[in-house]
Amino acid sequence: MFLLALKLLEYEICELTEYSKTCLECFEQLQTKLDELCRFIAREENEARWSEWEHHDEIREYAEKLRESSVKALCDMEKYQSECLLNRRADISEYIGLLSRSVASELERLHIGPSSKVLFIGAGALPVSALTIAKSIGAEVMGLDIDPHAVHLAKHAAKASGLASKVRFSNQSSRELRFTKEATHIIVASLVKNKQEVLTELQETIHNRAKVIVRYGNGLKSIFNYPFDTGAVEGWKPIYRGRSNAIYDYAVLEKCERKRMPC
Repeated sequence: MFLLALKLLEYEICELTEYSKTCLECFEQLQTKLDELCRFIAREENEARWSEWEHHDEIREYAEKLRESSVKALCDMEKYQSECLLNRRADISEYIGLLSRSVASELERLHIGPSSKVLFIGAGALPVSALTIAKSIGAEVMGLDIDPHAVHLAKHAAKASGLASKVRFSNQSSRELRFTKEATHIIVASLVKNKQEVLTELQETIHNRAKVIVRYGNGLKSIFNYPFDTGAVEGWKPIYRGRSNAIYDYAVLEKCERKRMPC
């Protein structure tokens, strides 16, 4: 039954993502299905099932398929949500609501203040985290995304929210930006797949006092987030690990001093 649930979620999300390309009304159904996926992750009985069956070949196969389908669907959904915001037809899904609350919870522990400079890698087309940090804290934020269309929509979302003076967006790499060297906090989104490559790049550019917050999802949460092994990164030391409201977990890292590497 657990395998069937994974297969069904993957199929429905994949099909609805395809339908939404030609029928905007399908985005409502896709939103409902992504919200269902969030609730699926949050159920304790599914966590128990995952613990029992996670090493089964088909479970692993469809968990990975579901993650790729849900990540693609979410990226498309965020573009749709961002365009709705720009057209004053805002339609905030359960996922966006949960993410907003998760961000608020994180901020209490990350010591981000009005004088902070936050680099957000993988900001997306509807940059809820970046906008929340700028609005609730007043910190300066630079959001990066490899998708030029997502960057375009994010810029307009910031402008529509009245936060264009506090939040900027770019599709440049972190090493190309002067802001990276000045950043006090760097947040890596859970949907960033190549987290290790990102950390390697950051290690060459950020200053030693900067905090790097890596969002990830291991175990059952890996069906909606890319996983991350906090114990397998050389040159970094974890100083905190936290759990958010069912969507993802996060780790706070600091660079090791070169003379002490590897940590």
